[in-house]
Amino acid sequence: MALVLRSFTHDDEVTGRRAHEELAADDFVFLWGYEPSMGWDDYLTMLADYAAGRNISAEHVASTLLAADVDGEIVGRVSIRFSLNDFLFARGGHIGYAVRPAFRRRGYATTILRQGLAIAHAHDVDPILVTCNDTNIASASVIERCGGIFESMFIDDDGTRIRRYMMALPD
Repeated sequence: MALVLRSFTHDDEVTGRRAHEELAADDFVFLWGYEPSMGWDDYLTMLADYAAGRNISAEHVASTLLAADVDGEIVGRVSIRFSLNDFLFARGGHIGYAVRPAFRRRGYATTILRQGLAIAHAHDVDPILVTCNDTNIASASVIERCGGIFESMFIDDDGTRIRRYMMALPD
């Protein structure tokens, strides 16, 4: 029952779209960059381009989006950004993760973040910025459990308070 982070594949279309809809109810984007009118193969090509640093729009950075898979079931996802623009520096950070509602409170978020940190470390991202909304106590606990040190609070234009945590490469 080990959780594995892996690339999304053609076979993930139905589950990926379902997860996207589930998280939309929480006002969270599960499949960033995805549009319902987009073909799944086109979406996978876009993800591959972003991971390779190709065809990236001005408001985005090189990044990877990985499915969190447990025994063939997508339980969540992680996005890892290898650099930050101004928006991501203030609000988004290097790593964003999500767990589908049916799979929460099983430790998956902690495992997803830990594995995401290892991938970011392998890409020489240091220090690593991870953020969460101030009201998301569960995510703040996961970040702190994984070694996040609270750095500051960013207040967005709409009044949303965003906790910013720094995480360093291990010695």
